[in-house]
Amino acid sequence: MSKDYIIEQLKKQISQASIDTQREKVGTVLEVRDGIVRMDGLSDVMASEMVEFADGTVGVILNLEEDQVGAMILGDFKGIKEGDEVRSTGKILSIPVTEKVIGRVINPIGQAIDGKEVITSDVVYPIEKLAPGVIERKSVHQPVQTGIKAIDAMIPVGRGQRELIIGDRQVGKTAIAIDTIINQKGQDMICVYVAIGQKESKIARIMNELEKKGAMEYTTIVLAGASDPAAFSFIAPYSGAAIAEYFMDQGKDVLVVYDDLSKHAWAYRQISLILKRPPGREAYPGDIFYLHSRLLERSAKRDEKYGGGSITALPIIETQAGDVSAYIPTNVISITDGQIYLEADLFNKGIRPALNVGLSVSRVGSSAQTKAMKKVAGKLRLDLAQFRELEAFAQFGSDLDANTRAQIERGRRTVEILKQDQYAPIPFEEQVVVLYALTRGFMDDVAVEKVTLWENDFKKFMRSQRSEILQNIIKEKDLTDEIIVQLEQAIKDFKDVFAE
Repeated sequence: MSKDYIIEQLKKQISQASIDTQREKVGTVLEVRDGIVRMDGLSDVMASEMVEFADGTVGVILNLEEDQVGAMILGDFKGIKEGDEVRSTGKILSIPVTEKVIGRVINPIGQAIDGKEVITSDVVYPIEKLAPGVIERKSVHQPVQTGIKAIDAMIPVGRGQRELIIGDRQVGKTAIAIDTIINQKGQDMICVYVAIGQKESKIARIMNELEKKGAMEYTTIVLAGASDPAAFSFIAPYSGAAIAEYFMDQGKDVLVVYDDLSKHAWAYRQISLILKRPPGREAYPGDIFYLHSRLLERSAKRDEKYGGGSITALPIIETQAGDVSAYIPTNVISITDGQIYLEADLFNKGIRPALNVGLSVSRVGSSAQTKAMKKVAGKLRLDLAQFRELEAFAQFGSDLDANTRAQIERGRRTVEILKQDQYAPIPFEEQVVVLYALTRGFMDDVAVEKVTLWENDFKKFMRSQRSEILQNIIKEKDLTDEIIVQLEQAIKDFKDVFAE
């Protein structure tokens, strides 16, 4: 076979060959430890870009340094070792979003973890997104009824607000958030509960309670469990915000609970320290404030011109020994539009929810209340504040004038009325009639130990025999002169029966 013939055949084969070239950015793993990977060779990756390792595990770029990049691994890092190949994907970290997530438990990367069918969607939202600007927003003016008398009356939460729930461990922070979710039944509100670093057993109990109350029909749980990597705890609240934004973009109202942001800060501190970022106050990295501000700013009430819709955030912060002046609590207090402060001393005295009315505040105020609630609630806060002041003086002497004694007695009944069982939110119209009876002096002659019984029987009486008054309050959202006349007559009729 001649040389020319071989060359001719080779040329023919080369001309017929179809070469499909593909450009890939490939790097090498330099170091792996505690879910953090250092790599070189990826000179043009983006921050928050997803990268894929040889075993199929996904990571997210966090550090862009002069000669190497640092990434956190989403999942198990045991299969990754030094020298492994790593490819960039060109995609920013995103989560699939769909209506199908309602009623489900998912992990922070959108995978179902409740044992039910796989969730798929063609629509993806980036977990980090710029918050709506001032022009797109509208002032908060619609209430989010929590179903908790003390909060709806004195620390009202509005649609689009960020209201912090703060207190020591085991004082009922999660209980307030779960009660609020349960109370959204029939309120046209979608709820997202983000559990950050929580025990799976606790979340199973919460899910069971929500299912019993029919609240899972409009709720999604995003779970980064205590046994999951720190990376999951870090991205979980942003994933929850992305799901909420998907529904807000459809003009819907969404309530997001972040439980809790203290554990979120701990997870970020752990990741940052392993990445060798310089530590600052309390060993947190310098951008810890930005971590929470960029998350909570995504809560907003959108103007109708931009589709309406809202995201209301209830972030939770755990304090150590009641210290609200620590680094993370002061940061989040300064970002949010008010705080609900729960106190261990009140909780131990049996006052539950253990709400410290003096330190709790809503910066949205009465603009997030209906007219009916405004009329009964204004006097309530004053009564309680005067009672707290006079109670301290009353301990030193017994010869008080009649007026002071009457204020103290009213205050004792107010404290009793504001007590409430867990998982038992009260509809807004029932709150209004009970608080009206209290603030207008109709309960001043009821013995303090009988106040709870009086309240429960009065609500039953109103539901069974005066339901038209409750319906009118729902319809008008105001206490008109006509409703007040009917209500006062109903209270008198009930008192005759209760006295018997």
